[in-house]
Amino acid sequence: MLEGKATLEDTDMPAKMQLQAMSAASRALDRFNVLDCWSITAHIKKESDMIHGPGWQCVVGCSFGCYFTHSKGSFIYFKFELLRFLVFKGMADEQPLPC
Repeated sequence: MLEGKATLEDTDMPAKMQLQAMSAASRALDRFNVLDCWSITAHIKKESDMIHGPGWQCVVGCSFGCYFTHSKGSFIYFKFELLRFLVFKGMADEQPLPC
């Protein structure tokens, strides 16, 4: 298990979901090389989809910027050592309004 603990930066998730997201990241870091962000990201996304249903997105890296829309109560941003983790569930497409 990774020795360091995650540092929460921002979230609107319930506490139980926060712990699940950070645990998924820890398991991914135990399983994959820290430089293999693609595999780490895929692992976290698959675990989130399996536990909470489809539609989850994950970004992992040392430095990145983003702008996104997420479902309420599904966003977390945290770090382990030098890696940053952004996990969120995308919003369902809204139906167009009739003309």
